[in-house]
Amino acid sequence: MRIASLPHGHAYVRHLSDPAGETGVHRLPDPAPAYPVPGAPWWPLVMLDDAWIREHADEFDLYHLHFGFDQVAPEDLQRIVDTLHEHGKAFVYTVHDLRNPHQVDPATQDAALDVLVPAADELITLTDGAALEIARRWGRVAEVIPHPHLLPLERWHEHPPVGGVPVVGLHVKSMRPNMNPLPVARLLVAAAARGEIRLVLDAHTDVVTPGARHWDGDVVDLLSRAEEIPNVRVHVHEIYDDAELEDYLRGLDLSVLTYRFGTHSGWLELCHDLGTRVLAPTVGFYHDQHPGVLAFEWDDAGEPREDQILAALASLPGSGRWQASAEQRAEQRRRTAAAHERVYRRALVAVAGEDGWSG
Repeated sequence: MRIASLPHGHAYVRHLSDPAGETGVHRLPDPAPAYPVPGAPWWPLVMLDDAWIREHADEFDLYHLHFGFDQVAPEDLQRIVDTLHEHGKAFVYTVHDLRNPHQVDPATQDAALDVLVPAADELITLTDGAALEIARRWGRVAEVIPHPHLLPLERWHEHPPVGGVPVVGLHVKSMRPNMNPLPVARLLVAAAARGEIRLVLDAHTDVVTPGARHWDGDVVDLLSRAEEIPNVRVHVHEIYDDAELEDYLRGLDLSVLTYRFGTHSGWLELCHDLGTRVLAPTVGFYHDQHPGVLAFEWDDAGEPREDQILAALASLPGSGRWQASAEQRAEQRRRTAAAHERVYRRALVAVAGEDGWSG
């Protein structure tokens, strides 16, 4: 089977294959965009275009969309799925995001999903909770295939036990729209000042650079004050490459996610590979991804529940291991590859049946 996978180069998609090598599935490499985005050389997606589909229809059997369509209008998505159907191509869509973390207004993602979900010959999602939401909203059944590992199997190391004073990290990244780090950071800074944790606050340089796209004066003020607090380290840097991100997370006992909304988290998956515990809000389906994700709630004013965050911090010293093994993840990949191949075959059979019925 030749799969036009959108994208192919992302680690999630690469790890849908059997670690021993492909069997009956061949995913097309990403065509190089004219102006790729740093850190995402596959974006914008060249194959996400009805003209590309017409020109290359004889080069693939099935079209599998994951993500990367944030900037594509619903009418363009409709034209793409119509073109796939016109050419008798099976269409599979993995629903990663029911709520897009890069978009403040959920209506934008909703409009895209209202095109993609009904049009797909087969649907996949990552958690049972997301599958239930898909069934409720669109009456469609989505095959649940959990997120594979992100850490390369050859780079596995056991995370050391959590010490008496845990190392806790909060990364504001580039302050994407779903993030609300400041009220959580203030609680963590206070805990560090009391000697309960050692805190690492990270930010990308575009957040602290005046005139940069993601500059945020409130974050700058907080980081400046935090630098004066005992047990707090502030680190401002360019976007990490994969190895740098792994090293950063390896050095933490807990990574705190401050998402106001979202669906699933690759960051959480990487932490589970590395053995770094995760504290995440009770939004989306982060807690469906793995047992043992620590939780806090946002109140109606958008403030975090302080008692829940302090309880999570207090639970860390002496806590048990929270880490997938390389063997477990390799076995999961074998199951994941087989599950995708089954989904692809069902989609191809369905499309062949439709073609046969239509004569």
